This record gives sequence, structure tokens and C-alpha cells, in this order.
Amino acid sequence: MSLYFISFFAGAVSFLSPCVLPLVPGYISFICGTTLEGLEEQNKSFILKNTLLFAIGFSIVFISLGATATFFGNLLFNYSKIFTVIVGVIIIFFSLNMIGLLQLRLLNQEFRYHFKNYIKKPHIALLIGVGFGFGWSPCIGPILGSILAFASLETTLTKGITLLTIYSLGLGVPFVLSGVYLTRFLIFSKSMRLHIIRIQKISGYILLLTGVLIITGKLQSLGFFILKYLPFLGKLG
Repeated sequence: MSLYFISFFAGAVSFLSPCVLPLVPGYISFICGTTLEGLEEQNKSFILKNTLLFAIGFSIVFISLGATATFFGNLLFNYSKIFTVIVGVIIIFFSLNMIGLLQLRLLNQEFRYHFKNYIKKPHIALLIGVGFGFGWSPCIGPILGSILAFASLETTLTKGITLLTIYSLGLGVPFVLSGVYLTRFLIFSKSMRLHIIRIQKISGYILLLTGVLIITGKLQSLGFFILKYLPFLGKLG
């Protein structure tokens, strides 16, 4: 349960990352085939449909990566103790990047896909979502990489897929809501930009703690801590 909570939280933090939050209005106007001003005149159901398809598109990418990570993790089951330590070290590595103690250019950039034709057919929004899923991966790499590391430790493919599905929901739900409630989102994003770095560092410290707990075999204690203060999560699975 603690991993599911962390996965959703990680998805939400990914939404607040510098390569996602400030550019959300641009993404939404692009996939709806109009300008930012034109979005205010668009039917909300049209915006909802396109943003939802876009979110499904990048979710397909992340879930596929999660399934792949779990598959290879199971192949290394006989070396589970060593593999668990390696995963913990990888998560700590990503956390140090988020905190700012370690800076790798590859983990802080975004690969963008440019589509010349604006979106008039809904299924194109799905395809662009897939493209942006790959494009965002390097930029949100420290967070996504950590969740993929968790997925590699799962014993079944279903659990790995579930983990990345929850991560995708953490990123996708606020994205879709931002499109439907664009005016409110613009006010929210303006205030949140001042706190992006702070949020990223706090998330980095949480990942750092998680990595240490994985290496020491005490990750379960984090689950107990979360359930102590959020007992309703125990009813979810």
C-alpha cells in the first residue's frame, strides 16, 4: 500500500515539474488545435475528450515501461538481495538529482516532438500523448525512474502494471482537470511556480529515505507510518 501511495504522489510531483506545469496551457491548446484564448470558447466536453486521450497516450508509455521493468526484475529473482540493493542505490541516485546535490543534464531536459498538423481528429491526441510520454521521460526521469525501480521489485507483472497505472493517474488526473478548469488552473500554476523547486527537493528527500529503507529491508515501516496517519488507505488494498 505504501508503494501505491508513493506512486500516486510521484505522479502528482511529476505534474508539478518544470517541464510539465508551466507548459500545461500550451500542451492543452496544442492538442485541442487552438490558441490559448480560443480554449475559452471551446466546448468543455471537447477539451475533456482530447486531454483524456492525451493522458491515456502517455500512460500507455509509462505502463509499458513498468511492465518491462517488472519482467526483467523477475528474471533476476535468484539474485533478489543484490538486485534490491542496486534498486535502492538507483533510487538514492535519482533522489540526489532532485535535491540538487547531483546534477545530470540528461535527467533535466525534455525531448519534444513537433507535429505540424493541429489536432482535429481525437485519435491524434492519443498518438501525441504517446509521443510526449517518451519526450517527458528524460525530464521527469528521477521520479519516473524511481517508480520503475519499484516496479522491477514487484513479483508479478500485474503489480508492476498497477504501480505505473497509479503513477499515471497521479500525473494524468490533474492534467485533465487543468484542461476542464483552465482559468482556475492558470491562477493555481502562477502561485505554484514559486514553490516548484521546494516541492522537488522535498520529494527528493522522500525518495532518498525510501531508497535507504529498501537497502536496509525496512520499507514496510514506511507503510506502517503512512497508515498510522492516513488509515483510510488500508481499505484500498
